[in-house]
Amino acid sequence: MRIATVSVDGEKRIAAVENERYIDLNTACRLLLESQGKAHAEKLANTYCPTNMVEFLRGGEESMALAKESVAYVGSSDFSADVNKKLYYEGADVKLEAPVQNPGKIVCVGLNYREHILEMGREIPKIPVIFAKFSNTLVAPGDPILKPKLSDNLDHEAEFAFVIGKKGRHISEDEAMDYVAGYTIANDVSVRDFQRRTNEWLQGKTFDATLPMGPHLVTKESLPEPDQCEVVLTLNGVERQRSNTKNLVFTVPFLVSFLSGIMTLEPGDVVLTGTPGGVGQARNPQSWMKHGDTVRVEIEGLGVLENPVVNE
Repeated sequence: MRIATVSVDGEKRIAAVENERYIDLNTACRLLLESQGKAHAEKLANTYCPTNMVEFLRGGEESMALAKESVAYVGSSDFSADVNKKLYYEGADVKLEAPVQNPGKIVCVGLNYREHILEMGREIPKIPVIFAKFSNTLVAPGDPILKPKLSDNLDHEAEFAFVIGKKGRHISEDEAMDYVAGYTIANDVSVRDFQRRTNEWLQGKTFDATLPMGPHLVTKESLPEPDQCEVVLTLNGVERQRSNTKNLVFTVPFLVSFLSGIMTLEPGDVVLTGTPGGVGQARNPQSWMKHGDTVRVEIEGLGVLENPVVNE
């Protein structure tokens, strides 16, 4: 299943994605429960299929299972309720948002593709390089990345991201995938001169509107081989980055286990797994994104994330 966060008439809601149509999960769940004669169907729907992605993920397997059952019900011949605007949305009637709004943590992994490590003149790390971004960086699909007033060194980083679906600490690699809800695309836009000002990278990673994410959350059963996905980034139609998640130094299960040894992972936490080679900083001459550019990231099985670049 693909789940999107969409804005409809200024209200953000989560919806299952079917081609160009979106099915409101909260409404679908309420209609299913009403069909089953459940008392307090609306309250139950608000509990199991709330309109916010993080709250939905906190419901765990029960919420996910009920959401899938609800989508199947409203798409079946048994469904005869009047179709209303609160259930189905056409693509033209919604605005896509970043799939996870206000995640508790955005954890990023640096130097995790072999070719990127080599182009940056580094050695293969023995332990993951970890840093953070904050929610102020989030950008919806199609919305502008802001080139900051303070720098011209704006760089792109195509990234395969995963989203935590269950609270956990000290998780083994064997159990790690039980804690993953699904996957999405991210572009870890970096302000390189600020990143390089100190040994710690945070300054260059947390400028406003420098983390496009989306278009959807693809649930893990819908992408059974997350370690076999082509990753491609183009800038103004010219290919700049290409690799495959099979080239990750540290895999998704390893990262779940490693990170859970340091911190409690919570539903809605987002982990960016690193970028392939081809970043602007490593080019000769170096090449930066600028006002008027369009950057596009495509990851096999996840879709396309495209954003313009505009001056702050």
